[in-house]
Amino acid sequence: MKIDRRYFLELLGVAAGAALIGTADGAEASGLPVSPGAVGCLVDTTLCVGCRKCEQACNERQSLPEPEKSFDDLSVLESVRRPDDKSYTVVNRYQPLHMTSTDNLESSTYVKFQCMHCINPACVSACLVGALAKQPEGPVIYDASKCIGCRYCMVACPFQIPAFEFHSALAPEIKKCTFCFTYLKKGELPACAQVCPMQVMTFGKRVDLLKAARWKIETNPGKYLDHIYGEHEVGGTSWVYLANRPFEKIGLPSLTAAAPPQLTETIQKATFQFFAVPLGLFGLLGAVMWATSRKKESDSDHDAGGEE
Repeated sequence: MKIDRRYFLELLGVAAGAALIGTADGAEASGLPVSPGAVGCLVDTTLCVGCRKCEQACNERQSLPEPEKSFDDLSVLESVRRPDDKSYTVVNRYQPLHMTSTDNLESSTYVKFQCMHCINPACVSACLVGALAKQPEGPVIYDASKCIGCRYCMVACPFQIPAFEFHSALAPEIKKCTFCFTYLKKGELPACAQVCPMQVMTFGKRVDLLKAARWKIETNPGKYLDHIYGEHEVGGTSWVYLANRPFEKIGLPSLTAAAPPQLTETIQKATFQFFAVPLGLFGLLGAVMWATSRKKESDSDHDAGGEE
């Protein structure tokens, strides 16, 4: 087989082109489909009065340690708190930026915060051993028996939710809201939604909650911002919010609609597929070298036969 320079370059072009076409197709971001039956919670922050009953109910159901200050002590609202290994849900108070002496606490916004149970969770994507898993019903569940304590989930979470429990030296664990998953499977409500006296939280199918949220916005245009937080942020979350103030002013970060795993997984796919290009070229070069060596051997044998 005669292999000249032109034929060799044509083969290289075909191999590289095929690899690049495959990369372009594979690099498209792909989100996870949302199950029509996936559940969620709609939080209407305009109804919350900061009573902290949800915190207490969560604490009791999850058998968490008693807080330093009782749940009746509302002085904790004077500073912004984060969920941690002892508190899976917290309520924070956000006052107007320019609060005057005539304003009172009724002008404040109270916001309950917990794991958002993202549709395409960054923590699940970051976990090396599958200790975190997204359930078809919606919750993101943690399996301590699989966890190796790498804490990549803490770094990956755009809401900074997973907390590391340091007090058990032999078996430290990641702690976060479970969405009361074991109770949901028995047909019960999440503890926080069940106990709320102001009906701040509405539990149900996520698709129905989004419809209810849009109805609220359309029928009360002066009461709510025209934005359902969590409908699209980071690919969508199971907990969605309504508010009458910009969400970034009440502790909810401003995030794009792209889910973090879409970016990281796209980079991974592109990296491996682009890596296929040099692999393909090396393979092709190997084939050319093999064919060339065979030709030289054939020519050598032919020359040797002619001399005898």
